[in-house]
Amino acid sequence: MSVENKDSATSPYVTGLLGRCPRCGKGKMFSGILTVVPQCNVCGLSFSFADAGDGPAVFVTLIGGFLVLGAALWTELTYQPPFWVHLVVFLPLTAIVCIGLLRPAKGLLIALQYRNKAEQGRLES
Repeated sequence: MSVENKDSATSPYVTGLLGRCPRCGKGKMFSGILTVVPQCNVCGLSFSFADAGDGPAVFVTLIGGFLVLGAALWTELTYQPPFWVHLVVFLPLTAIVCIGLLRPAKGLLIALQYRNKAEQGRLES
């Protein structure tokens, strides 16, 4: 089985969201919360190409902010709690949602970068 057949069998969405190698779908992509490993421990794919930049943080901030702000507005309009309740409930919820979404978003962007063979733009010299 060639590498091309192996590549087409793995979905970048599934492998990215689960933090798995985008080529084999088995090896781990992360060694810590957000630290990308140097290479896959199963197939040996080098992750030197992986540069998600600020993309995951931007997407997570927009999605998490939309979800938490929607919940805070609904709570305010429905129950009209005191301001301190919003601070106690929605400030930690914002941190939990954003941290929880950051690793899957980074994995997804790295897997899509691998699948689409995305590279830095280069000027001809």
